Amino acid sequence: MKKILALALAVIMLFAFAACGGKTNTDANTNTDAGSEAKGLIASPLAAATIEKDFEIAEDFKIGFICLHDEKSTYDLNFINGANAAIEALGLTEEQVIIKKNIPEGNECYEAAKDLVEQGCDIIFANSFGHEDFMIKAAKEFTDVEFCHATGTKAHTEKLDNYHNAFASIYQGRYLAGIAAGLKLNEMIAAGKIKAEEAKIGYVGAFTYAEVMSGYTSFYLGAKSVCPSVTMDVQFTGSWYDAIEEKNAAEALIANKCVLISQHADSMGAPSACEAAGVPNVSYNGSTYEACPETFIVSSRIDWAPYFAYIIKCENTGEAIAADWCGGIAEGSVVLTEINGDVAAEGTLEAINTAIAGFKAGTLNVFATENFTLNGEAVTSYMADVDTDADFAKDTEAVADGYFHESEFRSAPYFDARIDGITLLNEKY
Repeated sequence: MKKILALALAVIMLFAFAACGGKTNTDANTNTDAGSEAKGLIASPLAAATIEKDFEIAEDFKIGFICLHDEKSTYDLNFINGANAAIEALGLTEEQVIIKKNIPEGNECYEAAKDLVEQGCDIIFANSFGHEDFMIKAAKEFTDVEFCHATGTKAHTEKLDNYHNAFASIYQGRYLAGIAAGLKLNEMIAAGKIKAEEAKIGYVGAFTYAEVMSGYTSFYLGAKSVCPSVTMDVQFTGSWYDAIEEKNAAEALIANKCVLISQHADSMGAPSACEAAGVPNVSYNGSTYEACPETFIVSSRIDWAPYFAYIIKCENTGEAIAADWCGGIAEGSVVLTEINGDVAAEGTLEAINTAIAGFKAGTLNVFATENFTLNGEAVTSYMADVDTDADFAKDTEAVADGYFHESEFRSAPYFDARIDGITLLNEKY
C-alpha cells in the first residue's frame, strides 16, 4: 500500500510541476533575485505530532475510509496521508484497512459504507461534507458499527451513539499562514513593488459555506495583524475540486490586481496560475514547493492522523468516541508545512512562532472582535447557525468574552460573518 501511494504521489507531483511550468517567473513580486543567496526550505514551526501506540489492537479489527476523490485532489491526498501515518504508527496490516476512493456525495456513499460493513469494518470514516446524510443512513441501519465523518454538522443533533463528526481548529493554521502572507505584502510595499493601498490578496474558494468563510476570514485576519492596509477579493468556483475553474479563478484575481493568492480548493489550479504569473501563493492541504518553488510560501493543513489514532484506540479500548471532536495545535491536528525561505519575507518564522505561543497560552484568539467590523460597526453579538436545520436558522450566540467562539458548539466551522475588508466577487452554494 505504501509503495502504491508513493508512486501515485510521485506521478501527481510530476504532473503538477509540468502544470506549473517548472521555475518560470515573469513577475518581480517574488523574493528570488539572481544575485540573492538561496535559503531553501525552513523547518516547519508547527510540524506533525508523533503518534504513540499505548493500546492493543484486536487481530480482527478493520477500518474503512471513504474519500470523495483520489490522490489527485490535495484534500483527499491529505486524508490518505493521514490514514497511512496512523496505520503505520499503530502497526495495522493491509488486511485491516480498506480505502475507497472517488465516492460521490450521493447514495454511492451509503452503498460504499454498506460494502465496508459487509467486509467486516468496525469503523467507517468518510471525508466530504456531502457524504453526511448517507453516512447517517448507514449508521441508523448498522448500529454495531461506528461511523465517523469529517466536516459534518449533524452528530450533535442526530444524537446517534454510533455517528460522530470531526474537524480541527484549522482557522488557527490559516491565521498563521495569513501572517506569512501579510509579511510578504509588507516586504513588497517596502521594496516599492506595490503601494500600501495596493496590498490586495486574492482567494479562491469552493463554496460560500461557513467552512470556507471561516477559513478565508481567519487567513485575512492573520494577514491584517501584520499588514493593516490589506484587503481581500474572494472568487468562488462552485466545486471542491476543479483544476480548470480554480486556475481561471486565480488568473481572474491576478488580473484584478491581487498581488498574492491563497485558496480553499483542492487542485493545483491556483498554485499553477501563480507560478506562471510569478505571484506569491499560500496553498492549502500541503506544500506545493516542488511544483511551484518560485511562488510557494507556506501551507496550513489538518493532520488527520491524530483523529484516526483516537478513534481506533476508542474502538479497541471500549472508550466512547466523541460526538463532535475538534483537534487543535495541542493534539497535533493543526500543522504547517516547511516555509519557503526563498519567497517568504524575513522574520516570517519568528512572527509565526510568536503567534503559536499566543495560541498555546490562550492569549490570542483568531476571531477577537476588536480586530474586525461588520458594516463599519463593532461586533458585540452574533447569532450563528450551529444546529443546521432546514431553514438555516441562527440559533446560537457565538460571541462572548470579546471573541467569536468558533468550533466550540460543534466541531465544524460556523463562522459566516461577512466582515469589512473582504469583497465576495461571486457566490456559490
